[in-house]
Amino acid sequence: MNFVALKMLIGDRAKYIGILIGLTFASLLITQQASIFWGLMTRTYGQISDMGQPDIWVMDPKVQFIDDVKPLQSTELYRVRGVEGVEWVAPLYKGLLKARLSNGSFQTVICLGLDDSTLIGGPPEMVEGELEDLRRAEGVIVDVVAAQGKLAKPAATEGGKPTPLKVGDTLEINDHRAVVVGLCRVSRTFQSQPVVFTTFSRATTFAPRERKLLSFVLVGAKPGVDQAELSARIRAATGLAAWTADEFKVMTMKYFLKYTGIPVNFGIAVLLGFLIGTVIAGQTFYNFTLENIRQFGALKAMGTGNGTLLRMILLQSLLAGSIGYGIGVGLASAFGLLTRNTELAFRMPWWVLTASAGAVLFICMLSALLSIRKVVKLEPAIVFKS
Repeated sequence: MNFVALKMLIGDRAKYIGILIGLTFASLLITQQASIFWGLMTRTYGQISDMGQPDIWVMDPKVQFIDDVKPLQSTELYRVRGVEGVEWVAPLYKGLLKARLSNGSFQTVICLGLDDSTLIGGPPEMVEGELEDLRRAEGVIVDVVAAQGKLAKPAATEGGKPTPLKVGDTLEINDHRAVVVGLCRVSRTFQSQPVVFTTFSRATTFAPRERKLLSFVLVGAKPGVDQAELSARIRAATGLAAWTADEFKVMTMKYFLKYTGIPVNFGIAVLLGFLIGTVIAGQTFYNFTLENIRQFGALKAMGTGNGTLLRMILLQSLLAGSIGYGIGVGLASAFGLLTRNTELAFRMPWWVLTASAGAVLFICMLSALLSIRKVVKLEPAIVFKS
């Protein structure tokens, strides 16, 4: 009977292709939009992920996310260091500064000032140069994407290509000379702004004069110390906010989910894909069943039970769903591969594939349910009607 069911499904090419198109479209749109959504969300806390050394981030209690910098007194560094269970602490400056390019235009950059002695919090991957080169006079490390894009030297002639920023070139950051001593690769930021690394002392020189210039205190826990417990201990001892890296990521992501329209926009796109796929696949599969109602009636007249007919319909629906899902996910993966080096955020974790599979399975079951209801009520005598 399984062979008969498959022959009935594939035999009607037009209906079969229509069902596949609906399921493929639903799978493609759900997977693609969910992957772009998750890619954007991971960009919101990309700098936390890049700094893999700190176990705990200490900040002003009013900070809501990674870019919501509220400076601290420099003395807070020593107060945190005195908490039991802390192995090391490091200062971090984070701010938006103006960089003046060679053509006189300005570009806002994210400046990260690392501890002068340890350089904790440096870029995860160096493309050219060494992290220790930051100790050279006026040294900065620039992310390679910005060096080839927003910070690139303008073309010498009209229509020419910009010249990428390279090691040895200079910038002006808040009217201070900065020499590029290295290029690095970091996670793209949410607003795709260039990232510049330097030492903490140099960053505070670049920054506008303020009474407070310490953005975060990075903390390393002693071996065997529970990080969540140490965070609570720091909060109790200093009155500051202290969160583990994972907690800070979640807090940052929740802020963007709550205060931006990103979830609504992508949620509507995913819902539209689901509804369109349901309508196309469901209607086409139902019409396919109606057109084959005499065949089902003939099988019933020959003694085939409702259970066997139901399994045939489920097999047809699941086969079409599996093929449509595979094609849709394949197209979404190809899209992500083609856009991997662009500004588009795209990340496809396992749960996106699972959610997409669940949505396609639901569409298939709903389509089968509509058809099953018609077959169960079918009278075998229909085959004798003209």
